[in-house]
Amino acid sequence: MISLDQYQVDAFAERAFAGNPAAVCPLSSWLDDRVLQAIAEENNLSETAFFVPSAKGFHLRWFTPGSEVDLCGHATLATAHILFERLGYAGESITFETRSGDLHVRRRGARLEMDFPAIPVTPCPTPGTLVQALGAKPSEVLRADVYLAVFDDEDIVRTMTPDHSLVRQLDLRGLIVTAPGKTVDFVSRFFAPKMGVPEDPVTGSAHCKLVPYWAARLGKTSFAAKQVSKRGGDLRCELLGDRVLISGSAVTVMTSKVTFDHG
Repeated sequence: MISLDQYQVDAFAERAFAGNPAAVCPLSSWLDDRVLQAIAEENNLSETAFFVPSAKGFHLRWFTPGSEVDLCGHATLATAHILFERLGYAGESITFETRSGDLHVRRRGARLEMDFPAIPVTPCPTPGTLVQALGAKPSEVLRADVYLAVFDDEDIVRTMTPDHSLVRQLDLRGLIVTAPGKTVDFVSRFFAPKMGVPEDPVTGSAHCKLVPYWAARLGKTSFAAKQVSKRGGDLRCELLGDRVLISGSAVTVMTSKVTFDHG
């Protein structure tokens, strides 16, 4: 019988039941990938983070209910929060070894600041399926590993109700929609039904693409951003060369045990 500690954290939130929930599961050594995927599917959250100690700090991996992913912001924030607040990590900075290279999280007063790679997006033709899926034509479409659809009005982004079956048909793994904000620099939403996440409440990794785009468009490097999903979340972002600094708060809302038969 195996019994694991697990925490559920609301990331990019200053109170419980806001921001983006992630499960965080500390491990002493890696379990079989099938077990990690089964735990993530059981949790049925957009991400479950697993970590083990390493020479630099910790190896960190992220799983949606459907698959492992290369980069996840809110579950990284949640993991750092648990290390700092629940597991007695005494340093001011944590290094995570990941499939996207070394990621660093630092204490910044009441917030935690993540140091992530900046991921440039390039203009591309507007897929017809994308317009059908959103029910509105964006002013601009760009791409990296996901599509980035730009609109002129925050209200369009807030009120759209995408057809997730059509979003799933896009050739990339997900879709970011964004617009200038009324009270912040920009707003966004993120849809990834192909990854088992119809809409992600707050997506740190999406801001690795959003920040370089808005930096070029607005001619500035520091931003207040809001993801305008139903739960919503506030992020502070800064472009620093080829890195994006993303900061936010987190709240632990649940502790539990994951118990199952070995093998």
